Amino acid sequence: MEINPQHSFSVVQPARNWPGVRAFCTTREGGLGTAPFDTFNLGLGAGDTPEVVLANRQLLNRALPAEPAWLKQVHGVRVVDADDSTIFASNLNAPEADASVTTCPERVLAVLTADCLSVVLSDDRGSVLGAAHAGWKGLAWGVLEETLALMLRKQPKGSGWRAWIGPGIGAAAFQVGADVRDAFSTELAIQPDLCVVDPSVAERWRLDLAGIAQLRLHRMGVQDVELSHRCTVSNPKQFFSYRRDRQAGRMATVAWMASQKS
Repeated sequence: MEINPQHSFSVVQPARNWPGVRAFCTTREGGLGTAPFDTFNLGLGAGDTPEVVLANRQLLNRALPAEPAWLKQVHGVRVVDADDSTIFASNLNAPEADASVTTCPERVLAVLTADCLSVVLSDDRGSVLGAAHAGWKGLAWGVLEETLALMLRKQPKGSGWRAWIGPGIGAAAFQVGADVRDAFSTELAIQPDLCVVDPSVAERWRLDLAGIAQLRLHRMGVQDVELSHRCTVSNPKQFFSYRRDRQAGRMATVAWMASQKS
């Protein structure tokens, strides 16, 4: 299956420019596909026809300087070095990890989401880059901390850290039980309003996952944090949502450092 010149897609990107860094999150608009994966599904593990997903990835590649370093995400904290060619020998055999890091210009990092957060990290010079998939488990277990740790190992002089939190489930839609609430007890002791009682269901709370991520980033020393403020659940025309639909495609957040010539 091939993409023709008439096919296109739409994206959400940071509102502020980043020195030396390009990043965006795709939406479900554009590309190919049929319900419930209509139309720009980029996730091979979502249950969609592989040929359609690969055609959509081909369309995505037209907007990128190189093939993305795809991951097999497992809601964990493993972070891989995207500059290690032995790990990324084949994009059809992606490594099990939930984040990746690079110091190479035009090496494209990618994470897939359909309610979980995507978080892009960089220093103020655009000399090291990280991209993380952060659901509540990965966030609670430290995927963002592990991502920044590898970035610092690859670029010890990195400073002036900044982050962009892409579209994800919003606080009004993220109903959780006591187990999820308690996983963020440290953050909620600092900012209790990030988890409030759900007035409609007993013993349930509404958790601000992006707010939790922002607070954790601040505690890590990442002071410049931009939130997209886009809820995947409440925008069915624009975003896939696993919580809303159960069977759904995936958006991709991609990021890369521009070459000196860009």
